[in-house]
Amino acid sequence: MKDEVSIDAVRSYLQDLQQRICTTLEQADGKASFRADAWTRADGGGGESRVMSEGGVFEKAGVGFSDVYGDGLPPSATRARPELAGRGFRAMGVSVVIHPRNPYVPTSHANVRFFIAQAPDAEPVWWFGGGFDLTPYYVFDEDVRHWHETARNACDPFGTALYPRFKAWCDEYFYLPHRQETRGVGGLFFDDMNEGGFDRCFALMRSVGDSYMPAYVPIVGRRYAMEYGEREREFQLYRRGRYAEFNLAFDRGTLFGLQSGGRTESILMSLPPVVRWGYDWHPAPGSREAELYDYLTPRDWLGSGDAAGATP
Repeated sequence: MKDEVSIDAVRSYLQDLQQRICTTLEQADGKASFRADAWTRADGGGGESRVMSEGGVFEKAGVGFSDVYGDGLPPSATRARPELAGRGFRAMGVSVVIHPRNPYVPTSHANVRFFIAQAPDAEPVWWFGGGFDLTPYYVFDEDVRHWHETARNACDPFGTALYPRFKAWCDEYFYLPHRQETRGVGGLFFDDMNEGGFDRCFALMRSVGDSYMPAYVPIVGRRYAMEYGEREREFQLYRRGRYAEFNLAFDRGTLFGLQSGGRTESILMSLPPVVRWGYDWHPAPGSREAELYDYLTPRDWLGSGDAAGATP
């Protein structure tokens, strides 16, 4: 017997997740609150973008919910699944990007999503996707271990093979080929997930979504009050350029949103508020800034011997 696909249950969970993340971030910031901006899409559906700006801890944070539908999937959604071209679709998800003020606090990103593609006289095709990843500017081993421990704990109830698989997928996905660099220290990434039926996959998505704040907020608490100067700030802004390059050139969510006629402001709210590019800039040898470049290499962060991942 097949699980019943409950789109309403997914939508309800995602809206609740958006609210819970916003509440947690407002409490952690202590100064700013989110501005909510509801929007609709001419071709069907809409969502709500929530943005925090100029907070005490977070320079910018965006938490977006979307639920859009249309008559045909865009190329970004069918490139790997050409048999779905021309099907009607419904796509919903929550996407989060947080750009902290203090350079010692990492940037972080999370996304959980659900797609269903339908056609007359054919079985619906559905899948879940999501994950979260961390982009530090300075090296703190304990932060990365905590991040990956939380990621592993989110996956293990569904099989101990999932964390190594999703961890390696994250390393491969968040990679800038033109820089030959990973974007950060990874975490989890999965897509096209329908193994084991709807109930199992929905539960997995909820576990990942519910684990994001416990993975990130303790790191924020350890780092947000550390003293920093102009050198650290300039390095943060320079490294933010890598983040912008990935989101604009490679991120599937950005491409899907733009190709499907989504709301541009909501799609691009993931970009940092301030960024810089320095021509052929390199950190001083032996500096804390140079340390980051050697650190951003896929590895077994937990020392468990089962999650090293392959270098892209």
